[in-house]
Amino acid sequence: MPEPVLSIRGLRKAFGAHVVLGGIDLDIAVGSIVGLLGPNGSGKSTLLDTVTGFVPKDAGRIELDGRAIESLDPGAISRRGLVRTFQLPRMPARMSVREVMLAAERSGSGLADALLGRRAPSALAVDGLLERLLLTPVAEQPASAISGGQKKLLSIAMALANRPRLLCLDEPTAGVHPNLRQEIMALLRDANAQGVTLVVVEHDMAFIRGLCPRCVVLDRGELIADCAPDDLADHPRVVEAYLGRAGARAARKAA
Repeated sequence: MPEPVLSIRGLRKAFGAHVVLGGIDLDIAVGSIVGLLGPNGSGKSTLLDTVTGFVPKDAGRIELDGRAIESLDPGAISRRGLVRTFQLPRMPARMSVREVMLAAERSGSGLADALLGRRAPSALAVDGLLERLLLTPVAEQPASAISGGQKKLLSIAMALANRPRLLCLDEPTAGVHPNLRQEIMALLRDANAQGVTLVVVEHDMAFIRGLCPRCVVLDRGELIADCAPDDLADHPRVVEAYLGRAGARAARKAA
């Protein structure tokens, strides 16, 4: 495997007596796109929360580009190049969609130009990115007033504008109109081609198959699979995690 941009060793997290992460070891290679999967309650969001500093770990080591980050706060981790999006993004109430993107684009030094394949003044690049994401009709509306799916699109664009080394996306297509999922996929592929490593938590398997060459699967705080998306359906522990033991037995008999 190429040099990891993110290396996790022995990561543990419990809330009271409930162990959410039971000692995770995981490497994410530079330039890769990895799907992070698992049934509800498997520990996916907690893994993102601990890696990005929003929830303190109980034990383990987290390294970004070979440097320990587990003691840093979320802002410091973001400045190091590890950025994330959230399932339910919050937006400022007193800024329009366009103003939010302009602010993000200025901080990111022109990533929209690169994603659109052109060199242009910042405002024109932002307008092009808003058009690509079908956000032009709401560009002058308060960012806090747009739909949940539109907020998701805006949060992805803002995260990319920060020029991250590694971008972790928590359910990027949840609440997004199906017609836009291919556009999100194309946007993420373009970002990856510009050097952004991606970790994607997602339940839409068609989206995962179309975007991620590699998938890792969690179940009850344990990493149970690390394989290509097409191999998941034949992986016994993955089938059991999603269907339960009885369901897994029934599926084997039906096959």
